[in-house]
Order: sequence, then C-alpha cells, then structure tokens
Amino acid sequence: MLKDWPDVEKPREKLLNQGATSLSDAELLAIFLRTGVKGCNVVDLSRQLLASFGSISGIYKASLSEFCEKKGLGTAKYVQLQACLEMSKRHLAEQLTQGYSLTSSQSTKNYLISELRNETREVFAVLFLNNQHQVITFERLFYGTIDAAAVYPRIVVEHALKHHAAAVILSHNHPSGIAESSTADKQITHRLEKALNLIDVRVLDHMIIAGHQCYSFAEHGELSV
Repeated sequence: MLKDWPDVEKPREKLLNQGATSLSDAELLAIFLRTGVKGCNVVDLSRQLLASFGSISGIYKASLSEFCEKKGLGTAKYVQLQACLEMSKRHLAEQLTQGYSLTSSQSTKNYLISELRNETREVFAVLFLNNQHQVITFERLFYGTIDAAAVYPRIVVEHALKHHAAAVILSHNHPSGIAESSTADKQITHRLEKALNLIDVRVLDHMIIAGHQCYSFAEHGELSV
C-alpha cells in the first residue's frame, strides 16, 4: 500500500520536499491519477500505463477510446489530462506573448516544442517579431503529409508585411522524430532568407522540432547571415 511507504518516497511528499523535477515520469503521473486500482497502487498503475503507451507523450496523444480502455482510466481522467496539457501550452505561450522580448533561445524552444511535438503531419510555422525582437504573433502557415510540407516564400513575405515584422523565427516539425536538418530544410531556409531580406526582415533562426528535441539552425551556423 502506498500509504505505508516512507514519506520521503511518496510522490506528493517528494514533490513538496524536493521539487517536481526530482520525480520520475511514473511518480508525476501517479500524482495526477491520485488513486490506484484494486490490487495495484497508483505508482505501479502509472508504470503499467507508461509501459503500455510508451511514454507520457504517448498518453497525451491517445484518443479518448484508447485512453478509456485502460484499467483505472476513464472520461473524467481524459478530460483532466487534456486540460493539464492545454494549461501547460498556454503557460509557455504567455511567456511569448506580445511585448515579450526573446532574450532566451530556450524559452523559444520550449514554446515551439509544446506547439509542434504532437503534430502527426509536418507543419511549418513562423514566429513574427518586431525590431526589438518582441513577439508579434505565432502562425502555422503550411501543412504537409507525414514527412513533407510545401513552403512558399511569397506567403511568408505577405504575412511578414501584414504584421509589420522586423524579424522571424522559422519552425517546423519532423514527425519521424529525427531532429536534424535535411538538404530540403537547408534549401528552403536559404530561399526564405533571400526573400525576406528583400523586405528587410531578418531570419533569426529556423528550429526543427522532433518530439522533445529541437534543432537550431543558428546554433549550428547554418544561416546565411
């Protein structure tokens, strides 16, 4: 029984004493689930669910029917989990709201990961910034198949002009889970740099999202400017 565990090993008490980062995925999920099922405490139940779905991300991606067919879960838990996911995304989005100056690439990565990691097809999106590198808006502009999205520089230029942007951060996801830049990625990045340069809009970075990973063109010296 979980109640018989030493306080230092109980997930809730461990979080209060050592912080959330000290908890394993199973312990975090156990706090969310709150109770186990007959013959299985909540931590063991969490481990079973993680093994079944593959990861926390796998649980988030599960459909309502897939989620509810697992022992110990149901519609109420599904609703709560989706609400937690959306709150997390909105928390990260608030850090990049209009007027927020991008002084940390990590905050940008965290936001883009939260937006794009669960997309099942390739999505190309752009963060539009003003001349102080403050966020104007984030837009998904192009959608593709499972492994490709057709990107048109003219459309990106039109949106940059519409928002009076001075700079942009390009982004797209790799549903394959490989956080690397392909030849096609490099080619479209350089085409966009040239097109945006004609209207004095600078490309600060192009970030590729693959699951929880993020590949930065700027950090790898792959931008032309």
